[in-house]
Amino acid sequence: MSEVQTITVPHLRNSRIGYRFGRAFDASLPTLVLVNSFSTSSELYQPQFTDETLSTTANLLAIELFGHGQTRTSYEQFTYWDTALANLQVLEALGISEAFVLGTSQGGWVAARMAMLEPERIRGILPLGTSMDYESQRSRDLGCWDGSEVCTPLIDSLSQPVGDDWTVDDEFTDFILSVGIGDQVSAQERERWRALHKANYQGDDGRKRLRMCAINLRDRDGLRGRLDAVKCPVLWMQGTHDQVYSVPNAEEEITMFTNAADAQLRVVDNGQHFLSASDPDVVNRASIDFIKTWT
Repeated sequence: MSEVQTITVPHLRNSRIGYRFGRAFDASLPTLVLVNSFSTSSELYQPQFTDETLSTTANLLAIELFGHGQTRTSYEQFTYWDTALANLQVLEALGISEAFVLGTSQGGWVAARMAMLEPERIRGILPLGTSMDYESQRSRDLGCWDGSEVCTPLIDSLSQPVGDDWTVDDEFTDFILSVGIGDQVSAQERERWRALHKANYQGDDGRKRLRMCAINLRDRDGLRGRLDAVKCPVLWMQGTHDQVYSVPNAEEEITMFTNAADAQLRVVDNGQHFLSASDPDVVNRASIDFIKTWT
């Protein structure tokens, strides 16, 4: 796995986008873009980067969202639409004419947005542990979490300027891991993510970026009315133990991709919210099959 690199794209006045290839780019292979979940980075996809079969099936390209990893913009305000457009500009800058997109949680709706914005470039999407709705009462009635209840205290706690020595606390990391992966997290993995969070979210710049990420999560627009704009095939994977978004919600929303070349839901028994981390073997095998089917 290569180190994170950055590339400048024109969106939001020359933003610097963090990206990482699994190995040297091979123009003879299709490309699978990996879009990470809330507050994580390209590090989320280590189980994909280290899978030899997946890595020889496609170029693995993790692109970090605005507010995450090494991605930076001079604008304090940004949305998931901005990330989707910037990701497409990264592909263009790297000379990649088409790609598949796999996205975990918030990455799922970024993947859908990418497919809506440039249907000629996106060959297929694999949303994992996600929802296409805003944080609605309908989704809560179907067993999804209350995003406002979870995010509002965090947003409020990050509302005031802080000094250069500020960093996110371990309790934040532990909560993200608990919700994302459950009790499967080893002590070594927990310490790794604590260190990654502290390195990324520090000082007043880190505070502002994390706050905007939480605002985007809580206040995002829903995509349900736009899903008929997705033309490429869709493989949605949803874990039965996902603490954030539910299988009944996924069962309803997969039917809304009415113009997709194909739209399938695969339910993963005991799968967690960060499905690419909790069940990498299942996700990697499904990704390989999906890419081979639609290449």
